[in-house]
Amino acid sequence: MIKETFSPEETFAFGKELGKNARPGQVYTLIGDLGVGKTVLTQGIAKGLGIDEAICSPTFTIVQEYHTGRMPFYHFDVYRIGCVEEMDEIGFDDYVYGEGLTMIEWANLIEEILPDHFWQIMIEKDLEKGFDYRMITVEEVGKA
Repeated sequence: MIKETFSPEETFAFGKELGKNARPGQVYTLIGDLGVGKTVLTQGIAKGLGIDEAICSPTFTIVQEYHTGRMPFYHFDVYRIGCVEEMDEIGFDDYVYGEGLTMIEWANLIEEILPDHFWQIMIEKDLEKGFDYRMITVEEVGKA
């Protein structure tokens, strides 16, 4: 699925729809350059899950947990991970194979430990279409 958005509000609204349709145990990976709108989309997803608290990127804490919505929401930012072994230390498998929705920013950095099935979300800019334009591609990925 490809969704084009032309404002942060539209990106947020699309995230909210993704959150409303999320099911327990799903994993969303989120890929996009710095400043492309990953946090805005994630805030929308959280809202779609019924989470009203502030959502910030967990760049320095690696994972942020939210338990106030219709299911737990585990938000990872693995940009600063030095090696995939660090993910074992924080109990990565417990989150990914748990009963909540797991969102992983910069998931391409830990590709070798991702589950066999996940939803990849890629956000891209195209300045020729406007400063706030985003192309968001969502695809189901099943490793062989």
